[in-house]
Amino acid sequence: MNNKTKKIILTGDRPTGKLHLGHYVGSLKKRVELQDQYDCYFFLADYQVLGDQMGKLGMIKENIKEIVLDYLSVGIDPKKSTIFIQSQIPEIAELNLLFSMMVTLARVKRNPTVKDEMQSSGIKKASVGFVSYPISQAADILSVMANYVPVGKDQLPHIELTREIASNFNRQFGNVFPIPEAILSKTPMLVGLDGQKMSKSRNNAIFLSDSAKTVEEKVMKAITDPKKIRLGDKGHPKVCNIYKYYEAFFPEKAKEIKGMCESGKIGCVECKKQMARLLNEFLDPFRSKRDEFAKQDGLIESILEEGRKKTQEKTSKTLSLVKKAMGMDY
Repeated sequence: MNNKTKKIILTGDRPTGKLHLGHYVGSLKKRVELQDQYDCYFFLADYQVLGDQMGKLGMIKENIKEIVLDYLSVGIDPKKSTIFIQSQIPEIAELNLLFSMMVTLARVKRNPTVKDEMQSSGIKKASVGFVSYPISQAADILSVMANYVPVGKDQLPHIELTREIASNFNRQFGNVFPIPEAILSKTPMLVGLDGQKMSKSRNNAIFLSDSAKTVEEKVMKAITDPKKIRLGDKGHPKVCNIYKYYEAFFPEKAKEIKGMCESGKIGCVECKKQMARLLNEFLDPFRSKRDEFAKQDGLIESILEEGRKKTQEKTSKTLSLVKKAMGMDY
C-alpha cells in the first residue's frame, strides 16, 4: 500500500534522555507494528522540554541522537517511518499560534493532565508555554493531518482538545482537518525497580542501551515482596516489582515463577538472577543493532534531514490550506 493511501499516525518523545523498558512496553513495540500499516511520523518534541527543563537545553542535541539510536535499535525503520525534530518545522509553531487564538484560557486550565504534570514536576510558577502545551500538541498532530495518535490514558485530555480545535476550525472556516482519534495503549504501565513510576530522574529505570552488567546490577537491587524474607517463605507475586517484569516480557515464564514463588520453592535472589539473564537475552539484539548504527558516520543527521524535508512538505501544504480557509492567504 502506498503511503499516500495510508492513514497517518503521529507520536513522539521528549528528548530528555535515553529510552527505557517502560517506553518499549508502552509505545515503541507498538510503533514497530504500526509502521507497516500506517504512514507514521515519529518526532522529537524539543519545544516541550522548554516548559520544565530550561536549564538542561545543552543536553537536547545529544539526547536526540540517543533516542534516534533507540528507535533504530528496536526496529523503527526510517524507510517506512518519518523521524523529525519538532523545532525544525516552523509551520508547527505558526499553527500553534493560530490555534492559541481559538482556545480560551479557561479551557486550557481545565486540563487535568497539565495540573498533574505541574505537581509531579514541582513547578510552582508555570510558564504560559507549559500551561498551553496541549495546544502545541494539537499543532503537532494536525500539522501532518494525523488520523490517529497512540497515547496512554493520561494523554486523552490532550487528544480531546485537539479534536475540539479541529472540529471548531472546520465548523468556522470549512472542512480542512481530519478529527484525530486516540489509539489507547492497552498495556499496563511498567513500574520502576522501586515500584514507583519509571523515570530517569528517580534512577529506577532499565534503559534499552544499558550494558548487561548494568542490567544485572539494577535488577539485583530491585524491591521485591517485603513479606518474603527466606527461601521457604510463601511469596506474593502480585506485589513484587520483578514479577511485573516477568508478566510484561515473559508471560509464559511468569506462570512458572508464580507457582514457585507462592509455594516458596524459589527465593528472591534466584528469581532476580533469572530475570537479569532473560532481560539481557531480550536486550542483546537491540544493543547489537544500536552499536552498528552508532558506528555509521552521518547516519542520524541524514535520517533527521530526510525526515525534516518530508514533514515540512506535508506541513507547508497544511498551513497553506489553513490560511486560505481563514482568508489569510494575502
